[in-house]
Amino acid sequence: MTAAPNRVADDALDLLFRHARSHNAWLPRAVDDALLVQLYQLAKLCPTSVNGCPARFLFLRTDEAKARLLPALSPGNVEKVRSAPVAAVIAYDTRFHEHLPQLFPHSPGAGAMFEASAALAEATAFRNSSLQGAWLMLAARALGLDCGPLSGFDAAAVNREFFPDGRIKVNFLSNLGYGDPAGLFPRSPRLDISQACTFL
Repeated sequence: MTAAPNRVADDALDLLFRHARSHNAWLPRAVDDALLVQLYQLAKLCPTSVNGCPARFLFLRTDEAKARLLPALSPGNVEKVRSAPVAAVIAYDTRFHEHLPQLFPHSPGAGAMFEASAALAEATAFRNSSLQGAWLMLAARALGLDCGPLSGFDAAAVNREFFPDGRIKVNFLSNLGYGDPAGLFPRSPRLDISQACTFL
């Protein structure tokens, strides 16, 4: 069956969504830095409010780098991170608006509202970095990588270790690499459309 214009083929939907899983175990296969560069080149195209691009990505690739993260993790996540080729820290810049002259040049005063309200800046950065992190995961799957997103960690501990000046803050984590299917659980149920969606 030929895909409709502006629609990916069905096998791409399988790769990105239907057959994609959150991985807990990893094959002993390295992820090249060049692939991480490709990953960012795709992820950076994510739409964000005022094109603010608040996400900051920290790729922990070595045992030494990952060891710095381990004390902040929930016990059940330690081995997942230790064995992953890459542990990505998806974070956000609370002063992302300082880059708006570069990123949103047609509206020179766009940063003023964030400068005037730290709460607005924080909420905008968190919301949009969440979106960017999701795009990072989809881009990873499109490039043949598997993902293992994690939220079981002490955010304050992560921030102290990696972002001590307080400007950048962690949002969530995602392991990246080539997942070991033997470590997968059966897929958990999802809500039916009648439970999750309303059409008005």
